[in-house]
Amino acid sequence: MKLKLPNTYVLLVVLLALIAAATWIVPGGKFDTQLVDGKNVIVAGSYHVVEARPQGLVALLTSPIKGFVEAALIIGFVLIVGGAFAVLQKTAAIDAMIKSVARAHTRSAVVRAMVIPVFVTLFSLGGATFGMAEEAIPFVLIFIPLALALRLDTLTGVAIPFVGSQVGFATAFLNPFNVGVAQGIAGVPLFSGIGFRAICWAIATSLTVGFLMWWAARIRRDPTLSPTYAMDQERRKTLDMAGFENFAGMTGRHRAVLWLFAATLGVMIVGVVQYGWYIEEIAALFLVMAVTVGFVARLTADEFMAAFLHGARDLVGTALVIALAKATVILMRDGQIIDTMLHALAPLVESSSPVFSAQKMFVIQSVINFFIHSGTGQAALTMPIMAPLADLVGVTRQTAVLAFQFGELTTPIIPTSGITVGVLALAGVPFGQWVKWMLPLQAIYLAMALGLLAVAALMGWQ
Repeated sequence: MKLKLPNTYVLLVVLLALIAAATWIVPGGKFDTQLVDGKNVIVAGSYHVVEARPQGLVALLTSPIKGFVEAALIIGFVLIVGGAFAVLQKTAAIDAMIKSVARAHTRSAVVRAMVIPVFVTLFSLGGATFGMAEEAIPFVLIFIPLALALRLDTLTGVAIPFVGSQVGFATAFLNPFNVGVAQGIAGVPLFSGIGFRAICWAIATSLTVGFLMWWAARIRRDPTLSPTYAMDQERRKTLDMAGFENFAGMTGRHRAVLWLFAATLGVMIVGVVQYGWYIEEIAALFLVMAVTVGFVARLTADEFMAAFLHGARDLVGTALVIALAKATVILMRDGQIIDTMLHALAPLVESSSPVFSAQKMFVIQSVINFFIHSGTGQAALTMPIMAPLADLVGVTRQTAVLAFQFGELTTPIIPTSGITVGVLALAGVPFGQWVKWMLPLQAIYLAMALGLLAVAALMGWQ
């Protein structure tokens, strides 16, 4: 029988009910806190029992709306940024850039050799900056025929956009939907630590490119080594390259839009690093970008608003996940069991070295990722626990955020991920076949995550 887990919303509602019930059983407890660098930090060894405050039916039913209220800033930020990126996508500038490079592969041996490095890097950059994830799905239909035309296989065509964007998302340095939300909840300056995160992203992207280049070399030598060889032979019979060979090319407007997007990212970095910008300022910046891009692309007012509202509407589900996740924290806080849970979890994560503690946090986040795939929702659910837990076990909160990010490296091989299942269904690749092919790369990601977390923990990364 095939295992089918409930969706994220059902899981969170069930979790809310379980937490409300737990407040009647789990004893209340508190840690003393002290102000360090502008944030409250738990004092190790100060845990003490306090009176429990059981949360009843009324508290359970009102917790979601309280979650919306307390998470309003983050929810508004996600909706505005989502709308802004939908306007960017409406201009078709990013799509035009990808098709332009794809068309050039027939004209240059250098371009053919650079297809994997260039495109994996571009998709990874998309995941690392504006949270490209589901947006990569339709590109599978472009890259499968491109890969087959280059004497590669369907798996390579799937991996370039899908794995590229996912590894960028998991090692992001400017993604507002996972790094931004997680740092905001953890009380860490927004997009701080960008230098080390950029190094992590570069390493992860390079390893992905290296693996795919190695696989490409094998397939070119012996195409029968591919698990999709028979499928590929059938697809080549009806291969239609016109979709990108006949592409007219990037227009001046496309180039202008891409330059505006790059400038926005540059201004955001300067604002965050030099002027301490937070969620409000960054949301305003992306709103300005959306309006400017719409003007440059000559979108009508109706087209602009339709695109913006479509992007925001697509993230309403994410907003609900954030609210429900915040509601779990509210119930635990009002029931005074958060610190009790931290006290119980600490021995599981605590170790003789902060290195092992950070690595254990990564393992926990990887398990949670099997059940909850929204980067934003997972941050909202886990960081209220993981951030203070990091204080208790001698791990910096910055490292705790990195452990949360790395947990998403497992997304390409988990059957509960809608993106993974959707991509494979579109490509016609059996899940088991895909996982078997991905396992060596997942082992590489595991070793990389453990190593980079060790470095972060040893240097006391702030």
